[in-house]
Amino acid sequence: MNQEEPVTVRAGNGINWKMVERFLRLRIEGLSDDPLQVQEFSAGYSNLTFKVQIGSWEAVLRRPPFGQVPPKAHDMEREYRILKKLYPVFPLAPQPYLYCEDPQVMEKHFYIMELKKGIVLDDILPSHFNRPETCWVISEAAVDTLVMLHDVDIQKAGLEELGRPAGFLERQVNGWIKRYQAAKSDEISFVETIEKWLMNNIPPSPPATMIHNDFKLNNMMLSPEDPGKVVAVFDWEMCTVGDPLMDLGVALAYWTEPGEAETGLTAITRNPGFISRRDFIELYSNKSERDLIHIDYYLTFAFYKIAAVLQQIYVRWKKGEIYDERFAKLGEGVHNLMEQSYKAMKKELV
Repeated sequence: MNQEEPVTVRAGNGINWKMVERFLRLRIEGLSDDPLQVQEFSAGYSNLTFKVQIGSWEAVLRRPPFGQVPPKAHDMEREYRILKKLYPVFPLAPQPYLYCEDPQVMEKHFYIMELKKGIVLDDILPSHFNRPETCWVISEAAVDTLVMLHDVDIQKAGLEELGRPAGFLERQVNGWIKRYQAAKSDEISFVETIEKWLMNNIPPSPPATMIHNDFKLNNMMLSPEDPGKVVAVFDWEMCTVGDPLMDLGVALAYWTEPGEAETGLTAITRNPGFISRRDFIELYSNKSERDLIHIDYYLTFAFYKIAAVLQQIYVRWKKGEIYDERFAKLGEGVHNLMEQSYKAMKKELV
């Protein structure tokens, strides 16, 4: 979730906001008599987020997308319960306030959480951040945040039962290959080579940690006054306990470099001053003291996995099941991501 500038919600969006307001007033003390105000944050490809405000009180409502969703997907209760345990030991995660699964309030379950305020870097670098030395500071803050997350004591936080670390990487690799094959629409000649290599070269995983599973720069929020200070990390819907180098691989895949083909991922890290993937790896290695001898494998898989995610959306658009024209270019993005995966497999990227 990117808590960027929200836009006012239009009437008829399918949510009975009067019932939501009643739910909030029954559970939160000291609210003013001001009416509920609602604004929707920029829509992504996944869950929906809204800024809700009554007088000076502000929060965020998070819920699944409208329409039918796959079983076990968009599990707001899981996300809420994880944040309840994670926030005390990793306060960059938003603090969750309330959870609701009452269909009389809303047709989908949702939760209310803390509103974080700051700057999210997506497609545009703010002018006062657009200096090479500032971009370096932002880069190091991203590495530090990932290391900090992987340092969370999962036993102390009560999160050790969140995932199944044994065989985690193998399950992920096999699972995402199956998902891509089920959604495949266009033939890409070298994909089969990548898949065979991924299945035949699975490395041993380091000790399991808490992982975000979608760690990238635009899932972080920075202080407007201090770009080296991270104030929030968002989008915890896929977090689990597993191989921390999967998180690193995904972060590196999203960390695009100058001259790379368009993949649909943010290109902001191509600006002068942002560190290279190699620098990111070295910083993470030094700060975490983890062995990164197999990092090419994790980067190969990360590009493949992101391509598979986009392919699942693209094939639905191609079949006419969804109509958002943003998705028309995803096929090109999938091809370029698979090309990046192939280059990573051949050790050409880092």
